[in-house]
Amino acid sequence: MSNVMDTIYARAKTAKKRIVLPEAEDIRTVTAAQKIVEMGLAEVILVNPKDKIEAAVKESGANISGCTVIDPAKSPKFDEYAQKFYEMRKHKGMTEDKARVMITDPLHFGCMMVADEQADGQVSGATHSTADTVRPALQILRTAPGCKLVSSFFVIIVPDCEYGEDGTFIFSDCGLVINPNPEELAEIAIQSAKTMKNLLGFEPRVAMLSFSTKGSASDPLVDKVVEATRIAKDREPGIMLDGELQADSALVDWIGKKKAPGSSVAGKANVLIFPDLNTGNICYKMTERLAKADAYGPVLQGLRKPVNDLSRGCSADDIVNVAAITAVQSIQ
Repeated sequence: MSNVMDTIYARAKTAKKRIVLPEAEDIRTVTAAQKIVEMGLAEVILVNPKDKIEAAVKESGANISGCTVIDPAKSPKFDEYAQKFYEMRKHKGMTEDKARVMITDPLHFGCMMVADEQADGQVSGATHSTADTVRPALQILRTAPGCKLVSSFFVIIVPDCEYGEDGTFIFSDCGLVINPNPEELAEIAIQSAKTMKNLLGFEPRVAMLSFSTKGSASDPLVDKVVEATRIAKDREPGIMLDGELQADSALVDWIGKKKAPGSSVAGKANVLIFPDLNTGNICYKMTERLAKADAYGPVLQGLRKPVNDLSRGCSADDIVNVAAITAVQSIQ
């Protein structure tokens, strides 16, 4: 494991947070739950009908005796949460009957637990789409103060790499916002800078990526990045941020000095902001495979309290890692 993840694990152990795993019908989830408890990373709350959890435990051989198990429909909190959810969503056409049905869904129930401060964060996505993970979080928890957008990031750790923060980077957005406009791209950059500082503890150096460096090409795609850079600098002048920069200008010192002289970021970037989801998703997957990098995420940012997504192809260890990241996020 990298030093970065060692640090996250240590912070999670100290924080002693409560993390909901609402996909406890899946063998990877109950296997991860056992590991999280045994490692002392968090208290685990498994949310799902009891018979489904028992079936997963039997199939996996996992020991969940250290976890709290909650069946939404049988919980003493069910009526309270259903009524609260109805009140939150009635302006959108929610009925009391529909609210009661939706709160039986483990992902919705788990988010209600987080909102009610009965838990500190939630991790799902092993058996649900990103949309299914994000929707209840937005409906119930909503965005953090000052944020208008929920975006995602990956912690990328490249072995034997001289770039970034000794091979550690934040890549964003690689999993959620498809084609951000300049205002949205600026917000993604600001959120990602704060993530680098608060989650990983490194001073962010944010590169707004493009196929152009400082006017070397002219195109509406470049104009979007230039405008996003201006907005981000106006909103958060204290963040070390620059653009538009090509990837080599952002990462390689001598190229950065040549193509963007005087830039505080060029050649030293550790936060890479991609202009759209196409670019971000392709780049993170290529970095993971070709550079044999560890990629942790997609992790969500911009929510009032942390709810995080998983790939449906994730392993139990992936769930453990994202749970640790979620625990650390909830400290903020």
